[in-house]
Amino acid sequence: MSPIETGRVIIVGAGLAAQYAALKLAPRPVLMISPEALGTGASSAWAQGGVAAAMDPADSADAHARDTVTAGAGTVDPGVAASVTAEARDHILDLIGLGTPFDRTANGGYVLSREAAHSFARVVRVQGDQAGAEIMRALTAQVREADHIQVLEGVTATGLEVSGGRVTGVAVARCDRGQSASITLRGTAVLLAGGGSGGLYALTTNPPRIRGQVIGMAARAGAQIADAEFVQFHPTAMACGLDPAPLATEALRGEGATLVNRQGERFMLDAHPDADLAPRDIVARAVYAQTQAGLAPALDTRPALGAKILTDFPAVAAACQQAGLDPVTQVIPVAAAAHYHMGGVATDADGASTLPGLWACGEVASTGLHGANRLASNGLLEALVYGRRCARAIDAALPAPTVAAPVTLPDLPAAQTPNPALVARLRQAMTDGAGVIRTADGLNRTLTEIAAIEAAQPGCETLKNMTATATLIAAAALMRRESRGAHFRSDFPHPDGATGIRSLMTLTDALAIRATMTRKEPA
Repeated sequence: MSPIETGRVIIVGAGLAAQYAALKLAPRPVLMISPEALGTGASSAWAQGGVAAAMDPADSADAHARDTVTAGAGTVDPGVAASVTAEARDHILDLIGLGTPFDRTANGGYVLSREAAHSFARVVRVQGDQAGAEIMRALTAQVREADHIQVLEGVTATGLEVSGGRVTGVAVARCDRGQSASITLRGTAVLLAGGGSGGLYALTTNPPRIRGQVIGMAARAGAQIADAEFVQFHPTAMACGLDPAPLATEALRGEGATLVNRQGERFMLDAHPDADLAPRDIVARAVYAQTQAGLAPALDTRPALGAKILTDFPAVAAACQQAGLDPVTQVIPVAAAAHYHMGGVATDADGASTLPGLWACGEVASTGLHGANRLASNGLLEALVYGRRCARAIDAALPAPTVAAPVTLPDLPAAQTPNPALVARLRQAMTDGAGVIRTADGLNRTLTEIAAIEAAQPGCETLKNMTATATLIAAAALMRRESRGAHFRSDFPHPDGATGIRSLMTLTDALAIRATMTRKEPA
C-alpha cells in the first residue's frame, strides 16, 4: 500500500512528553499517534508522586541538581542535571497556566512532598497522589482544543522508515479492533514519545501496552541506545495479584510510612542510614530479598497516616479497595516491580537522536539526566523539559509551517498480533535473568530465551520491537561487569570506581552479543 504523505510532524505517543511537545509546536501542524483514547494508557497518567522542582524559597535548583547526580550513582551528566533542574520552576508555572491544580497551602505556597534521595521536600503534587492524572487531564483538554493537532486514536506505531540515512516516516497499524497491517506515514519530522519498557517484566507498575516497543523501533532503524541496562524497580508495588501492579507511592514513606516484614521487623533500618527513604535501588533490593526469603514485605501506613490515607492518597486507597485491603487497619503487601527505564534512545541536549529526522523525549529517551538510578519524580520533569526542547529544535530545523490536511487511514487488512504465550515467556525470562539481581549465567540464559521467542513468531513486527529492547537490556547488563545504581550483578557486587561510563549500544552490537551466547548453548 502506498505511503501517505503529510506536512505534519508525527509524534509517536500521547503521554505527558508527547502532549506537551505537541502544544509547544504550535502553530506547526502535528499528527499524534495514540493507541488508546487520548489521555489514557500512558505511564504519565499513572504517576502518583508529582514533578520535582525547587519551589520552596529555602530550596534551590543547584541542590536539586546535586541530589540528581548523587542518586544517579556516578553516571548522570552534571551539565544535563544543572540545566534541567534550572528549568523546573518555569514548567510548574506553565502547567498552572495550562490548568493544572497543584496543591497549595493556606498562605499560597505549594504543598511539597519529600521522596527518596531528595535532601528537601520538593515534589509538587496534586490532590495527594493525583499529579500524573491531573496534569494529563489539563494537557488533554488543551490538545483537544488545539487546531494544529490531529490525534489518531486506536492506532499504534510498528516501525520507522529510513531513507538515505534519515528517518522519513512511521509505519502505523490500527489496534482498536485487533492489529491491522501497517501503512507508512511520511511527515516533516518524527518525535518518539511512546514510553518505556516496564511491561517487558512479569511484575510491573506500567500500563499494559508499555513494553519497550518504541525503543525497539528506534533500535531496529539503527538509532544508538544509551544506558539500556539501567531499569529501575519500584520497591513498593502492591503485591496483590494484579497485572499491572498498583503503585504505593514513595510519598507514603515521605509521610512516615515504614517497611516491615511478616515478623514486624523494620528491615530498612539496618540496610541504609536513610532507612525507608534510601535510594530506590537499595530499597528495591531489600524488598526483593525479603520476598525471596518468604518474609512477606509490606508497607505499614497505619501509625503515620491512619484514616488520612483515604483522603490524602486516593489512588492508593482505591487500589487497596480493589485488592480487598483496608490500609487503615492492614499493612499493604509490596514487591519490587519494573517501574522506569533510565535507558532509551540516546539524545543530545535538544532531544535529537543519532538518526537525522528523529527526536525523542520522555521515558523512551536517555538524556543523561537519570544515570544509573533516577531520582524520584524527575521523570515528569524530564518529560516537560525535553518535550519543549524537542518542539523548539524540530521547529528550528524545518521550513516555515504550512497548512496540512487531516490524515485519514484507509481500511487495513488484519495482521499478526504477538502470541500471548510468547509475551508471557519474554516477561518471565526478563524477570528471571535481567531483573533486580543479575548474574552472567542468568543474562546468558535470558538472551538465549529471547532469541528463541523471536524465532517462534518471526512475522510479528510488534514482538520484534519488544525482543529488540529486551535484547539491548540484557546485552548491556551482561557487558557492565559491576554493580551501579539500579543495575546489580551479584557476581560483580561492587561499583568499578565512584564514577561510571554511560553505555552506548546499537541493536547490531546487542545481536552480536546475543548470537555469541546462543552459540554457547548445547544443541
